[in-house]
Amino acid sequence: MIKLKFSAKTSTSNEWKAVISAITTLVEEATFEATVEGISFRGMDPSHVALIDISWPNSAFEKYDCDGDIKFGVRIDEFSKLIKRSEKKDSVEINISDDNMLLVSIGKNKNYKMRLIESSASDTPLPKISYDSKIGLSSNTLDKILGDIDVVSDYLIIKTTPNNVEFSGKGDSGEATINLEKGMEGLEEISMTQESTGTYSLEYVNDIVKAVGSTVDSITCEFSSAKPLRVEFKVANIGRIHFYLAPRVESQ
Repeated sequence: MIKLKFSAKTSTSNEWKAVISAITTLVEEATFEATVEGISFRGMDPSHVALIDISWPNSAFEKYDCDGDIKFGVRIDEFSKLIKRSEKKDSVEINISDDNMLLVSIGKNKNYKMRLIESSASDTPLPKISYDSKIGLSSNTLDKILGDIDVVSDYLIIKTTPNNVEFSGKGDSGEATINLEKGMEGLEEISMTQESTGTYSLEYVNDIVKAVGSTVDSITCEFSSAKPLRVEFKVANIGRIHFYLAPRVESQ
């Protein structure tokens, strides 16, 4: 059996930290897929409420070499511990050894071997949705809004009109509403084909925005009434991280 070649090197550790932070919010084990085009990951949380889709093209790496399709599984907490031993400016290179270990080289003098796990990935299709509303926010603005709603509610309601987006929530202790009008600082884009209202678990949105938001300047949210929310993070030197979240179902 011919062993396929695979190695990927990033010029800093920030890229891997962003990817691992995103995945950690949903799963404990991750199966990455490496192809000639780059590295990808797609996974769902155990309750099938949220999904993360990561596309990391070969052009985003300092060096990338892969001559076939390779899947490799890791325990995310173990992988995270290794990557956390890196400084911001450290390069990170990963390879797969002949004895099926993940070789991780950090900077000029740190080398780790980590045991890979059996790939448990199943094909997870992406939701096929035509979204009615799209908003672009600075990551700092969205983080603050989520914090404001979190004070009183465990869910987030997003409502769009042609010139306005309203974030709200309510709970036993009270209600919160934050309005952003077109042209206001922090609201970078608002477009819609029809007015939309979506209700989503605040815990899931909060976790992913805190995990990935600090690595990006802008975050794009797309949704339709009673449809999943899609959040897009464009991370420098990665490509994109898409996060999908099912709408909250009102209990009768």
